[in-house]
Amino acid sequence: MPGEGTQTTLRTLGAVPVEGGQVEFRAWAPNASSVSVRLDGGDAELIAARDGVFEGRVAARPGDDYRFVLDGVGVYPDPCSRFQPEGIEGPSRIVDTSRFEIADGPRLALEELVIYELHIGTFSEEGTFDGAIPHLAGLRELGVTAVEVMPVATFPGDRGWGYDGVYMYAPHAAYGGPEGLARFVDSAHREGLGVLLDVVYNHIGPGSEAIAAFGPYFTDRYETFWGDALDYARRGVREWAIQNAFMYTREYKIDGLRLDAVHAVHDDSQPHVLAELRQRVGGIVTSEMELDDWRPIDEWGHDAQWFDRSHHELHVLLTGEREGYYSDFGSVEGLAEDLAGRGKPPERLIVCAQNHDQVGNRARGDRLPKDALRVAAAVTLFSPCTPLLFMGEEYAEPNPFQFFTDHLDPSVAEATRDGRKREFEQFSAFAGDDVPDPQAEETFLHSKLSRREDPQMRAWYAKLLRLRRELPRELATEVDGEVLRLRRGGVELVADFGARTVELVGA
Repeated sequence: MPGEGTQTTLRTLGAVPVEGGQVEFRAWAPNASSVSVRLDGGDAELIAARDGVFEGRVAARPGDDYRFVLDGVGVYPDPCSRFQPEGIEGPSRIVDTSRFEIADGPRLALEELVIYELHIGTFSEEGTFDGAIPHLAGLRELGVTAVEVMPVATFPGDRGWGYDGVYMYAPHAAYGGPEGLARFVDSAHREGLGVLLDVVYNHIGPGSEAIAAFGPYFTDRYETFWGDALDYARRGVREWAIQNAFMYTREYKIDGLRLDAVHAVHDDSQPHVLAELRQRVGGIVTSEMELDDWRPIDEWGHDAQWFDRSHHELHVLLTGEREGYYSDFGSVEGLAEDLAGRGKPPERLIVCAQNHDQVGNRARGDRLPKDALRVAAAVTLFSPCTPLLFMGEEYAEPNPFQFFTDHLDPSVAEATRDGRKREFEQFSAFAGDDVPDPQAEETFLHSKLSRREDPQMRAWYAKLLRLRRELPRELATEVDGEVLRLRRGGVELVADFGARTVELVGA
């Protein structure tokens, strides 16, 4: 029932190495009458504790593989596994995160935050945490203050956006696993960059039945677009999410989190699970939320939330596209109100010219043309709102960012293909054959950054970011037909959306 067990906390779930060559195992499994941990040496039974938890200390060491055995029959990975080296169907592996040597991150203030969103698999040729490290220095030199990494939790297959994670505590093996993530965060911090991590608590991807075997993780009281809704009225499910957030910010020293699609995180409890997460987890917490729903910053205490309205206004003004969800946008007056914050502290609104959704959810994953991007970047970075850049836009990356998956279940793979085609039936510019096959490896490979740079675009971004740091934050706006004038201090930005031109006066 709603509110069940929400006033207590559970001790750390999963496998935690302790002194004396032992590991403390703990699983929330209220559906089971007995739980054992299976190691190479055999099965060790755990003791039933309170709140549906089974726990015990067992002789084991980091690097050992294990599974949980439910009622002597069902054998599954740990729902809070720290590593799945063989993917979602393989064993869990014990990891001692206390051994990671990670430098402390910079002190991030919202007023100074410039976010750079990246996808580990396509950000470098290697597609790994280590492959991304050499490119961090250039971002700091450009004026970026924090990288925001798209989800890295273990998902089906090797390639994907990451939003269908199953083992949320386990950094994806194809990216380099826990050790790789630790090296990435350490390197970013040594470059002076903060690290934000995109996390998903609104659903679990294909393979979730292995999680559901342990307990009532899901509820039919609500629905989500992507799968069964999680039952946050139950303490074990709340702890699964909150302890996950705590692990990344404490054990990996990640500086903040971006919570995906929080409109689909349903909870009637008090406090809301995402308010409790904010209370217990340090660092910056930002959220993706539906338009005009301000609960993250007004009720749950989150630091900022995505503000897609300004993107949609910009996109329509610069491209003329009005199909689908763009139909209600395209007003210069509306954009001016957006950039000023619409009555909210502007630093608490995250704005962008492009992001993974607005590029990748297009049929072909195409990016803005250079002239449109130049205008969109200028307007976005001149605003006092918190800006987000999408990887590659700072030098006008020519490659697309397409929707790609690697589902193991053939039925899920085919449903994904069909769903992708149906999604664009409402758009006159696309036929079913025009939509790349999300399961094809070439769709993933086409999405890797080419790093064929436009030096003029990079210089433009560098100039805009320098002005952002130097100019007063107060913004004055003026609308004249298709022309928007923005003034900060002694510099005026003049954006002509009809001509797709922009100039800086006084800079």
